[in-house]
Amino acid sequence: MSERIGRSRFFIRLFEIFVPVLSWLVITLPLWLSPFHPAVVAYFIIAFDLYFFYKAAATVYYCVLSYQMIQINRNISYRKKVLAIKSSTKIEHPVVIPTYKEPLHKLEDTIRALTQSDYPHKTITLVLAFESRENEGPEKAKVLKSKFGSFFKEVIVTYHELLENEVAGKASNQAYATKIVDKIYEERGIKRENVVVTICDADSLLPKNFFSYLTYEYLRDKDRIYHFYWAPVMLYNNFLKIPFVVRMQATLSSILRLAFLSKKDNLIQISTYSTSLWLLKQVGFWDVDIIPEDWHIFFQAFFKFGDRVKTLPLYTIVSGDAVYSGTFIKTLMNRYEQEKRWAWGVSDIGYAMRQSFLSPHIKPWSKIKKLIYLVETHLLWPTSFFILTVSGLVPPLVNPVFKRTVLGFLLPQITSIILTLSTVFLFVYTYIDIKLRKKLQQKTKLYNIPLLVVQWYLLPVVSFILSSLPALEAHTRIILGKKLKYKVTEKV
Repeated sequence: MSERIGRSRFFIRLFEIFVPVLSWLVITLPLWLSPFHPAVVAYFIIAFDLYFFYKAAATVYYCVLSYQMIQINRNISYRKKVLAIKSSTKIEHPVVIPTYKEPLHKLEDTIRALTQSDYPHKTITLVLAFESRENEGPEKAKVLKSKFGSFFKEVIVTYHELLENEVAGKASNQAYATKIVDKIYEERGIKRENVVVTICDADSLLPKNFFSYLTYEYLRDKDRIYHFYWAPVMLYNNFLKIPFVVRMQATLSSILRLAFLSKKDNLIQISTYSTSLWLLKQVGFWDVDIIPEDWHIFFQAFFKFGDRVKTLPLYTIVSGDAVYSGTFIKTLMNRYEQEKRWAWGVSDIGYAMRQSFLSPHIKPWSKIKKLIYLVETHLLWPTSFFILTVSGLVPPLVNPVFKRTVLGFLLPQITSIILTLSTVFLFVYTYIDIKLRKKLQQKTKLYNIPLLVVQWYLLPVVSFILSSLPALEAHTRIILGKKLKYKVTEKV
């Protein structure tokens, strides 16, 4: 028995550190392989650069496609479509806002956006999910209920008390709140299939047509109880306030999220999303001992129901805040911590690998595809900067003989040409970025356009400091067994 437990722990630990160790092997590959097989290293770098070019081109394609779909859907009156469906009156919309020490004005902005919804039925319930350790919670709840209570069917306030087996953060808080919501609807005899739960970050401003659009898509979806619904959160609320280096990261994150929207086969929700209460109940709500919860809840559902679980796109825009802490240095530090927390999602790989062996009812190829996508996403995060920038310089330095070969001479030039061609896509990114911000009343002045283009050439430095490095720290912490503590990202 003890031998079996020991073997189980060994494999759990192996799955957990698999990708973090692989990240370090890839980053250091030019150092330890160049003395023996420099040509192999060179071909690996060239292949990766070509792969990067393909990914950049694909991102542009999907960005443009998503943008066009958003343009088309802007002109559709989903309110009228919902009114034409009699069963739409049965759909309940609890909106869960998990919050911990969020400024009151941020919560007010988020809730105010909900009150401006064009949804025709009064079935939206506001759920304010506070942490019991926030002393100001009850006073905030009192102010918010007094100010906005009349706009909703009802306002439910919960206070999550952190238990010994729980990790502080969004997952444990919203799991507690949604279980209370579930109990309320059960007592009222409302079917869980008719309850669409929306998880809304405390700084996410939902568009006016969000609930009309969501309800219409939900009702016409035959497999709706198995699906998640997601619109991209574009980090533009405070775009003009934040330092330009953080602005670059916010822009890049927004562009990537826009591109994800049209990748239907690989689409997994991020941050703010909706799903049926039935599905949440079936998977036991969110696991309470994790930090990143959006992808994790998807995989909780996938490993129970297989390919029936999907995330469907909503072609509209949710506006969110980028990190801003008032001062340049403090903002950078908070942005670093936020990225590290996101990168901690690499822990989902260990979970997914374990569940793959515990779900024989799911087709092997379906599980393999999901694992490949997970590994690809989290492996590229900390390694891309190193492969694209410094790796090409290492083989000739470590192995001077290789430098005198044709391949050794051409390697820096080939990689330079590929990366230079990739920069052409930056102009498309800039154009889409300007058009999106214009829709959200964030206008770009003409004299700022050159800066918006030039700033992208600082992307390697910014990506290293605010993306690769925090991701690498997250991976290294997993290897060393050092847990990450959830830190609320400050947005003043």
